[in-house]
Amino acid sequence: MEILSVEGLSFTHAGCSEPAVRDVSFRVREGELIVLCGATGCGKSTLLRLLKPELAPNGTQHGRIHFAGTGSGAARIGFVMQRPEQQIVTDRVWHELAFGLENLGVPQEIMAARIAEMASYFGIEEWYDRDTASLSGGQKQLLNLAAVMVMEPELLILDEPTAQLDPIAASEFIAVLHRLSRDFSLTILVAEHRLEELIPLCDRLLVMEAGRLILDDAPRQAAHALRHHPARLCAMPAPVRLGCLLGTERLPLTVREGRALTAEYACKPPEPAETAPRRTSPALTLEHIRFRYDRACPDVLQDLNLTVHEGEICCLLGGNGSGKSTALGVAAGLLRPMTGEVRVFGKPLRRYRDGALYRECLAMLPQDVQTLFLRHTVREELADAGALGMDFPFDLSYLYDRHPYDLSGGEQQLTALAKILAQKPRLLLLDEPTKGLDAAARQTLTGILRQLQAQGVTLVIVTHDAEFAAQCADRCVMFFRGQAVCTDIPARFFSSNRFYTTAASRMSRGILSETVTVEAIAACCRTSGGAPC
Repeated sequence: MEILSVEGLSFTHAGCSEPAVRDVSFRVREGELIVLCGATGCGKSTLLRLLKPELAPNGTQHGRIHFAGTGSGAARIGFVMQRPEQQIVTDRVWHELAFGLENLGVPQEIMAARIAEMASYFGIEEWYDRDTASLSGGQKQLLNLAAVMVMEPELLILDEPTAQLDPIAASEFIAVLHRLSRDFSLTILVAEHRLEELIPLCDRLLVMEAGRLILDDAPRQAAHALRHHPARLCAMPAPVRLGCLLGTERLPLTVREGRALTAEYACKPPEPAETAPRRTSPALTLEHIRFRYDRACPDVLQDLNLTVHEGEICCLLGGNGSGKSTALGVAAGLLRPMTGEVRVFGKPLRRYRDGALYRECLAMLPQDVQTLFLRHTVREELADAGALGMDFPFDLSYLYDRHPYDLSGGEQQLTALAKILAQKPRLLLLDEPTKGLDAAARQTLTGILRQLQAQGVTLVIVTHDAEFAAQCADRCVMFFRGQAVCTDIPARFFSSNRFYTTAASRMSRGILSETVTVEAIAACCRTSGGAPC
């Protein structure tokens, strides 16, 4: 049975001349799990918000959207946003679960039964009475999903729900979506850039480009259709990309299929892993750092020791709440540690006075880049920062007349990065810079960071994106409970981890040693034509 139909849908944001969505048509059958993907700024978020009338942006709309559900009002279509904090409206977990039902006027006895059932299903009982501000990113997003599901929607829409989650939390969240689809035949439409685990589970893949829907097919057929389009193929899961590099007729979708392909085609050992980066003078030193946000709270950083050398790209990985972002805040002088010392280029942080630390020395891109936006247009934002007219490896001119808050998550990231780079820092701290970026934009960002490194900039990057870290880092550091527990070059770091690792590492483990990227595996394999490695 068809539950949603979209016919000839076009939409132009208020104040813009070019449409964000162009003549989009598709149909959704009841019980389908559909993944929507495409480049940053292609119109995915706008399209999803148009499907939920309460969230539709301001602008001009043409075409038809028909929802054939049987529910009433806001409860018919559930929506989970990209930023977990953005959707939480109360201070207690139990109240967040009850909030939507209270607004719908659901009787108390029905409300109590629904909340109890939903809390049990999502495993929320242990933190049922907690303050929502104390939850990890993964817990907040799970709470958002539960708070939507307690209203029993017929269609669930999610806009990049794993963008701010660590790999383990993201896998658990995707597993919950699969359970909802499999166990209850819930209709799900999810926009994502993180496709490794979602594509093998979905029924259909929708691909958008420049506001248009260019592909609507089953995942394996869609992968075949994209194999000769490098800009689109780079967003596909690692097994698909490996199959394309090797020229196989049947493209693998899952890690299991990719592993079988690796075992079949591998014919020579990999090159020896790179050596550790050459040691230079320290650019950033954290020694015996302890920090807590409140006297009544436990330490977030516990005797943290970390040294990053000049000209190095160092990626910090670890679970939500492990202290990575807090460490950046301490390093940037935004948070004062209880004990320990921070040195930037050998000079104690306390000796940087009168803003000297931020004058062509240190700059930080925060996790919530919206905190950097103060003006009504991107043009004004860049002009204020002295970034207008600067030569960046990415183009923002098409966004100049847009309000920063109307941009996609990825477009906001690039706009904020441009403002930060205008400060010409020697030490650049980046908190989740790939959040909201598509695969092609992540490759562009990697190139940007390498160019900055070549110019002598030192980079410290907090990220949940293992693929990105494997491609760009000189060294990776694992955080756990406020400490840096291990550090190594990417090849050894990801080969020694089972969960904080890349799909390529999972495909090659035990077959090829220390191959943590698709390109590294392909270099050790013959092609389908039988050519030597």
